[in-house]
Amino acid sequence: MRSIDVSEAIDSGRFSRFQWSVVVMCGLLLVVDGYDVFVAGTVLPTLIKEWGLTKPEAGILQAWALFGMMFGALVLGPLADKIGRKKGVTISFMLFTLATLCTGFAANPEQFKALRFVAGLGCGGLMPNAVALVNEYAPKRMRGTMVALMFSGYSVGGMVAAMLAIWVIPTMGWQPMFWAAAVPLLALPLILWKLPESLGFLIRQGRQQEAQAIYAKLDTSSALEALDVLVCSEAKGPASSVVELFRHNRTVRTLMLWVSFFCCLLLVFLLSSWLPKVMQEAGYAQKASMLTLFSLNFGGMAGAIAGGWLGDRFGLPKVVVVFFIAAMASIALIGYIPSVPVLFTLVFIAGATTIGTQILLYASVAQLYTMSVRSTGLGWASGVGRVGAIVGPTLGGVLLAKEMPLQQSFLIFAIPAAVSAVAMLIFAISQQRAGAAAPLLTATQAP
Repeated sequence: MRSIDVSEAIDSGRFSRFQWSVVVMCGLLLVVDGYDVFVAGTVLPTLIKEWGLTKPEAGILQAWALFGMMFGALVLGPLADKIGRKKGVTISFMLFTLATLCTGFAANPEQFKALRFVAGLGCGGLMPNAVALVNEYAPKRMRGTMVALMFSGYSVGGMVAAMLAIWVIPTMGWQPMFWAAAVPLLALPLILWKLPESLGFLIRQGRQQEAQAIYAKLDTSSALEALDVLVCSEAKGPASSVVELFRHNRTVRTLMLWVSFFCCLLLVFLLSSWLPKVMQEAGYAQKASMLTLFSLNFGGMAGAIAGGWLGDRFGLPKVVVVFFIAAMASIALIGYIPSVPVLFTLVFIAGATTIGTQILLYASVAQLYTMSVRSTGLGWASGVGRVGAIVGPTLGGVLLAKEMPLQQSFLIFAIPAAVSAVAMLIFAISQQRAGAAAPLLTATQAP
């Protein structure tokens, strides 16, 4: 009889077709999630006219989904450490697809807010669980790249929302943009059938037979024999608790990640909510203004994939710091409303270094915490980030209502990127010191 550590087997084995399927399925889930998040920005100019909203009121209308995302991340993220990743993903998916579908029937702002809040609960819960699942099935040497590839689906969803809005809203109104959620809802049975449960969770639950059935699909050098027992060293540890996020010299790194999440999501939702409206007021046609949202998300996809690849080679913290510096510069320059090619280039860079960097931050959190508290760590980081996501559209509405010069507004919008760059620099220094201290601690504890 042997004890086989699944974490070590995954790290040393080849990346199999089965593991690719986990990345693809979670990526498709995030396409739907990204569509749900960005669809509100595409309909905002229409809702302002139809319901007679002021800009601050429109910002608050957007914020209700983000309130839901905050609570969803804080509740459904840690809950998955107790009930399993697959159940967490399924509950989250059902919540936001059903609520998004019903949003198309909202008759007034109050109904719209309530339904967007419920949709936000599901969106907030899906991300940390999908990231945790892909992180577990990816070898350590490829985790940054695989999480980034999976999360690029989020940007694809935003691009689909932007392109669909160009065709649908002028001819059919804003409601069909939400009714489109009925299509992915049909995929729920496939999720329940094909998406695997976390191996670490199954092992902790003593469900060896189910864990071995999944393990057999991996391309590892350790073939199972009749009496073999699967273990997961990474899954060992205390029960999920927010207190655990600050133990083992992780206090500074946890806090700096939270600051970065707050500022990064503030920027993502500020830009995605108000960029089309700002471009329209600056004189661009509706089609061109929607294309800026497409460019923002296309940049997010490119930034995530490139950043994940670079992070696996040079370290995620270093790449994130550079990306935030680029975000600060590109956002500040958008306010000068340059020529169209330059504008779309700046928006692309801003998307790559805000939406793309958000994805790299999720990967950083997943790598910081052990499996037993990973969903808790992802949920809390995402929950804190959602506070920034709430502030972003609201702040944008207030600043734009003051009719400040666009140059001045976008200079203010660039400040969170500068704060994030400093926070991640502190994180990188702390991470380096923690890595240097680990061998020393092991040596002093040796008999």
